[in-house]
Amino acid sequence: MAEQYWGIDLGGTKIEGVVLGATDAPDPLCRIRVPTEADRGYRHVFGRIAELVRAMEAEVGTAPARLGIGTPGVLDPQNSTMKNSNTTCLIGQPLQRDLEAELGVPVALANDANCFALAEARLGAGRGAATAFGVILGTGVGGGVVVGQRALYGCQGIAGEWGHNLLEPQGPECYCGRRGCVETILSGPFLERFYAECSGERRPLPEIAARRANDPHAAATMERLTAYFGRAIASVINILDPDVVVLGGGVSNIDLLYDEGVRETARHVFNNRLETRIVKNELGDSAGVFGAAMLVA
Repeated sequence: MAEQYWGIDLGGTKIEGVVLGATDAPDPLCRIRVPTEADRGYRHVFGRIAELVRAMEAEVGTAPARLGIGTPGVLDPQNSTMKNSNTTCLIGQPLQRDLEAELGVPVALANDANCFALAEARLGAGRGAATAFGVILGTGVGGGVVVGQRALYGCQGIAGEWGHNLLEPQGPECYCGRRGCVETILSGPFLERFYAECSGERRPLPEIAARRANDPHAAATMERLTAYFGRAIASVINILDPDVVVLGGGVSNIDLLYDEGVRETARHVFNNRLETRIVKNELGDSAGVFGAAMLVA
């Protein structure tokens, strides 16, 4: 039987599974989504993953030899439990061990941003780059580092986690217990909250971006986004000096990031010019689950 690559993207609202027949030009043999229902707790989420794998097995007619899973948060290398997850029911849980016991196959876990970065570096907007930094700008803010087509994890499993660097000392409280993390400034929900505090009205972020020309509160929100994005991503570039930064997540659909955001980045980079490309993802919502499958390639 031909090689198969099984991956699962565990998100806060949905869990998606894919079976690939190849990783160089993926044409899924199977792709299924189910709701996460994280508010029902860890055991329920664990059960949803197992149910999804069974459904995938039924569709393709085989079982996985191994399974890659992209997760919010990371597996702590010291005690093999989950940490740093904004799906808080996962924190402290031995997800990898539980799944291996339930499914009877080896399971590779990686942060969802690492999976995104890996897929974009191999197949998407970062193709050919020696070093790529993948950015998730959505309901949270994450990042993943890919060097030589391999994801970098680090000794604590937190490589690329720029979303919890300090950006504004007196900024909003973060779920991690600190204040002013990048996530509390640049994530979609916090940008929407900033607009609501300025205007007294709640609007979704795409609408706020579209109102920029005629709404001073929308203009202030977009200015906040591009200014802080430039400052935050320049710190990553100064340390990592990647060939490309690939943006994903809902906030990455705001076009201002690719002109005004790039100009703001250039102001803070320790160089007389910005040569790192800052580009939009090419794989869309496929990147996370494709990257999860690549963990076992």
